[in-house]
Amino acid sequence: MTQDGFRAEGIDTSRPHPARIYDYLLGGKDNYEVDQQAGDELAAKAPEVWISVQANRAFMRRAVQYVVGSGVRQILDVGTGLPTSPNVHEIAHEAAPDVRVAYIDNDPIVKAHADALLSRSGATSIVLGDLRDPRAIVDHPDVRQVIDFDEPVALLLVAILHFLTDAEKPEEVVATLRDALPAGSFLVLSHATGDFFDRSEAQAVYNNATATMNLRSRAEVERFFDGFELVKPGLAQVPFWRPDTPPPARSDEIGFYGGVARRTG
Repeated sequence: MTQDGFRAEGIDTSRPHPARIYDYLLGGKDNYEVDQQAGDELAAKAPEVWISVQANRAFMRRAVQYVVGSGVRQILDVGTGLPTSPNVHEIAHEAAPDVRVAYIDNDPIVKAHADALLSRSGATSIVLGDLRDPRAIVDHPDVRQVIDFDEPVALLLVAILHFLTDAEKPEEVVATLRDALPAGSFLVLSHATGDFFDRSEAQAVYNNATATMNLRSRAEVERFFDGFELVKPGLAQVPFWRPDTPPPARSDEIGFYGGVARRTG
């Protein structure tokens, strides 16, 4: 059985799902006991995870404000996860009410929650799709109804690419999405890393989840920005990307890189 082109067999509440683990770590309620157990185990292996998810969320907020402030009025958020207020469209609409947002996630539970919360104005949509099939995302009629790929788009890949293995060719995935974007578009990306601490034990927590965690080095993350021009300060630990408040204590322990880049050609 399929729904919106996505196989319903992806609904699996017996194993932790990255979106629900993330929701639990953010203090949300849309998760199950298996997700809570995985989140607690993750925190036991990597205590900074609690401040890391908050810092990553704050990075997303500042990045969305930046791209909207730069004139972009369309956002494609792939791997959006469970709705956590303020979400992307809420942040964007504070600065520009005419911003249109298409959310993509591969968890039907995420879609169900988002459908209940999103407005029916046509300015936002939630689509079941898998990052591993980027062409299907770009070509999806519900995405095309919201996003005009002849105009600049901000592509959000926030804390999602580390759930793709190298065998799933994440660089090719990003390149396919990049090539659908016109000049003046932006890539907003964050990615987990083991550059600062050995986080192999934390990484292993995801071995029983619906997607594995694949930590990458700074150089590996930077390659995802090929074809884009990074804006200052370039790729940085997420608390240090254009902070608007003093970074919280222990920010130098946070194992997330983040960056924003513009497509110039």
